[in-house]
Amino acid sequence: MSLRTPLGLLAAILVRIPLILKTVLLHTAQMSPASGKQDLRTELTVAVIRSFMGGNTALGKVQSRGLKDPGVKGPMWISKVTLPQPEDAVRDAVLRAIEDHKTGDETYDIPDTAAVEGEWTGYRAGVGKKTPEPDLSEEEKYHKMREESPSDMTILYFHGGAYFLLDPISHRAPVAHLSHLTGAPVFSVRYRLAPQNPFPAALVDALTAYLSLLHPPPGSLHKAIPANKIIFAGDSAGGNLALALLQTLLTLDRASHTIPFHGQEIPIELPAGVATISPWCDVTRSMPSIANNAYLDYLEAPQVPSDDPAVKVPLHQYPFAADEIWPSTPPRADIFCTASVMRHPLVSPLAAPAELWKKAPPVSISTGEEGLTDEDLILARRLHGAGVPVVAEMFEGMPHCHGIMFMDTPASHRFFEGFAGFCRDAVAGRVVATGNLKWIGFKLRETKEIPLEKACETTDEEVEARMERIAVWKLEGERELLKEYREKAKL
Repeated sequence: MSLRTPLGLLAAILVRIPLILKTVLLHTAQMSPASGKQDLRTELTVAVIRSFMGGNTALGKVQSRGLKDPGVKGPMWISKVTLPQPEDAVRDAVLRAIEDHKTGDETYDIPDTAAVEGEWTGYRAGVGKKTPEPDLSEEEKYHKMREESPSDMTILYFHGGAYFLLDPISHRAPVAHLSHLTGAPVFSVRYRLAPQNPFPAALVDALTAYLSLLHPPPGSLHKAIPANKIIFAGDSAGGNLALALLQTLLTLDRASHTIPFHGQEIPIELPAGVATISPWCDVTRSMPSIANNAYLDYLEAPQVPSDDPAVKVPLHQYPFAADEIWPSTPPRADIFCTASVMRHPLVSPLAAPAELWKKAPPVSISTGEEGLTDEDLILARRLHGAGVPVVAEMFEGMPHCHGIMFMDTPASHRFFEGFAGFCRDAVAGRVVATGNLKWIGFKLRETKEIPLEKACETTDEEVEARMERIAVWKLEGERELLKEYREKAKL
């Protein structure tokens, strides 16, 4: 029964009444683990979302739920476009960057170069939340959007969803709100999803989208946008993709590469800045906060190998029922990529040493007290060490992507204020980097500045060891899966 139907939603709520009552009672009595860091609404919402994260539904079914377009209504302009397929040189440029950072026998799929769909998004003033979009062509809606988005800045947005879920349609409300606050049009990219299209397909699509903003292909609705007027932005896996795209450009720029694009030879240009929301920087998910902050987050801590080398913990793949898309054929240890490439800088930005971030434009990192907190703060520390202007903030007690999950809360308003401010400042060239993390307390009652060098106790050496431990365990598990697969293929 679908959650999109009234009966399906009612059934889901009824099943969770015991959980809801328990959470309310414990929070009211100040006996719940999160009661001192989350208000009742946040703790209850986190508990309910977490309860939906398990189950044994087929991945294809879960994925399809996030791809169903509910239609456009309310204070937003949406213009759907398709960027034409460029030359394979775009794909080849990404492959050159990947190869530049390989350290051994990393393997990955070679994707096709493809057309890229996306949505131009802007704020539509003077309408109610349920007002339907007018009956206009996509071109007419684009021009209406541009009329109400007067800024010369453009935001290139990548949605989250662990690289295998969600879509621009799921992020229309926060993206339109970001457009409202900045006055900028936002191009939200429908990049290819795993497991059908594993790494680096999404990265190829991201580069195609960026080059298309710089140098519009024939038939485009938009005019050429200077690189110093473009901000990369994204949440969770979209934050990963924004950072990976930046790392790709930095790599190609060091080699003075140009890219053939729709008949032109395109130079490598860096954007004005990168703004991320709870970015997923470590695909191995091996930092301490993954487990330590699980009680505040709806993202559950993953299974990990035992500390005792004598105890062998078999690889447990994502808890999805088998279907035509997962497990993949041949099998992988991870939905997004092969185990051998999990510590590649273009897969896990946390794997990039500080020197690889030199000459990067300003970067904003906003995180909660969540599973990904450590990797976000460590990356901020690395960027700062490379001389990159960094604006970092952490909201006490807040779960993953809280700013776009709880949009009508004071904490979300504070988040969007900083997020939009960074975008404006980056394009204007006035980002002020303090070298500190801004810690924002529960209910916004207290703030303090913490040096980025001290914001996370995990050292770079510990980071590398932790990532290697999980990656090696995943690689061993993947080899077992491949062995079983090949043995069955012989029968």
